This record gives sequence, structure tokens and C-alpha cells, in this order.
Amino acid sequence: MENTVNLAAWVVWGGFALALVFGFVASKTNFCTMGAISDVVNMEHWGRMRMWLLAITVAIAGTSLLQYFGQIDVAKSVYQRPTLSWLSLLVGGALFGVGMTLAGGCANKNLLRVGGGSIRSFVVLTFLAISAYMALKGLFAQWRASVLDPVSIDLSRFGFKTQSLSDLLAGASGLPAKTALLVVAGVVTLALLGFIFKDKRFRGNLAQVLGAVVLGAIIVLGWYLSGHIGFGENPDTLEMTYFGTNTRTIESFSFVAPTAYSLELMMLWTDKSLRVTFGIATALGVVLGSLAWALYSKTFRLEGFASIADLRNQIIGATLMGFGGVTAMGCTVGQGLTGISTLALGSLLALGGIIAGSVATLKWQNRD
Repeated sequence: MENTVNLAAWVVWGGFALALVFGFVASKTNFCTMGAISDVVNMEHWGRMRMWLLAITVAIAGTSLLQYFGQIDVAKSVYQRPTLSWLSLLVGGALFGVGMTLAGGCANKNLLRVGGGSIRSFVVLTFLAISAYMALKGLFAQWRASVLDPVSIDLSRFGFKTQSLSDLLAGASGLPAKTALLVVAGVVTLALLGFIFKDKRFRGNLAQVLGAVVLGAIIVLGWYLSGHIGFGENPDTLEMTYFGTNTRTIESFSFVAPTAYSLELMMLWTDKSLRVTFGIATALGVVLGSLAWALYSKTFRLEGFASIADLRNQIIGATLMGFGGVTAMGCTVGQGLTGISTLALGSLLALGGIIAGSVATLKWQNRD
């Protein structure tokens, strides 16, 4: 039992430490997916978008190498399940994209802003957590489970064990699984690097380049922490299992469901079955990492709502993000970095929905 507790503690405290760095670096470099999309749509400026894409590239390369050398098994993650709930991923992603644009930032950005003193973002995260919890276990969950999730494709019927692009290639071409993984990861990585670094201005922005590398590497370390260090024998069942995560399987960074679990833990603190998990620890760590940067750079300041209309948009956006993030199984970090790093087809659909929802909302806001 003591070894089990130690494994869970390693995962939780390790996740917290990684999140401190994530929050500090993301705040310092102004890392923001919604901001990156807005820059492209409104100003045709690709600097922050290239930073996001570089973080994705590093995450894909690192995660694929861990998988190739047998250090982790991302096939056990929620992203790799052979059931492709394509409607949930697209609808959830689109709603999240709309919501984050109305709220002026995704879950990660609002965690960063809370660390910088934003009361507005604290309200956003509260409503996001309530909505996400309702989508996990409440009113929204029934509608999601009965209407959206059943519209799916069971890839196992076609002989595929997962929805990984590498697994799909291996099944279609007959290549060995590890070879297919190297091929897909290599092609995607090289293609992204070519696009990212063809821009001279981005190549010269050392802060964005290093920041993206660090953030992408943290996603990889999150996989290793929960999927290797936190993988051990359950003393009750004598089966190998993953400790310290809400999903009871391998995880890396994601911020929508963890905000809901954080709210649940605070409301039901005396429930001994609830514990601080990897996801909860990372959400808290991002806030404190951002706070550290705000204090260091002397940018900490309290920020409220600009108007009633601003409050309305923030609440609507937060509610859409909570439901959409759970339905799409992740946010701009949960799917946009962590899910994508597994090369899951569903993560591509979710990310496409997020981008489409955000772009459509930005264009609607700028229609005049």
C-alpha cells in the first residue's frame, strides 16, 4: 500500500512541478491558442500560431519516441480508443471554440489570467467548472451520452486496435506498428517544422521558439510521469494500473475536466474517496506559475469586468467551454497539444472543430 501511495504522490507532485513551469513560461511568452487564431484572422500575423505549432511538433516527436521505445503506452489513453465519436468531437470542439472566443481565452488562458490577478477569469473558470461537471455527471451528461456519443464509428470492426494515424497506416499498408509510427510522426514533424521555420521573423524570436519547445516538452514529460513512473501494481487487484489520475489511465495536460474535478473536491472535501489528482494539481500549478511570473515581472493587477455585456459574454463563453471541452474530450491543450501528440484521428477532428468555431465567432464579431 505504501508503494501505491508513493506512486500517486510522485504523479501528483510531479504534475504540479511541471505545471508551475508551464504557467510561468506560458505567461512570459503570452502563449494563447485563441490569441494565435485571432492574430491570423484579424491581422494575418502567424507568430503565435507558429509558436503553438512548434509546441505541437515537439509534443508529437517526444511522445512518439517514448511510445516507440516502449516507455509509455498511449494506446491506453482516452484519445486512442477505437470508438471514434466523431459527432461529439466536432460539436464539442466547435462549441469550445465559440466559447473561448466569447470569453476571450481558453481554459488555459483563464488559468494564467487568474494567476495574474484577473477576477473576471476566476468567474469564467467557476462557470466553466460547473458546466463541465454537468457535462460529466449532471444534466448535460445525459444529453451528451444519449444524443451525441452514440453517433460513432467502431474502428475495431475494421481491424484497427486504436484510432492512431500510425495504427491506421499499419493496418492499411501492412507496415509493422513501430515502423508506421516513425513514418507518420516523421512526416508530420518535418512538415510542421518546414512551415514553422520558413518565417524569418519567427526564427529570430528566441523567446517564442524556446517557450514552444519547453511547453511541448512538458506535455511529453506529463505522459512519462503518469504513464511510466505512475504505472505499477495495484495491491488490491494485483493488476498493473495507473496511479494518481482521474481517468485511472495514462494522462498528460488538459484543463476542462480537471477544473470540474477541482470544484468537486472543494465541495466534497470530507469525502475520503476523493483525492488530489494529476489533473487537479496541474490546474493549480499553472495558476501559481503564472502568479510567479506576474510577481517577478511586476505585472500583477486586479482586473474585473468592463461592462454587463462583458459579464454576459464571459458567462456564456465559459458555459460553452465547459460543455464543449468535456464533449470533445479536451481543450486547446487537452486536445490541441496532448491529444494531438498521440496522433489520434479524434484529436484532429476536435482541434478542427475548435479552430472552426473560433474563426466563425471572430468573423461574426467583426461582421460590421
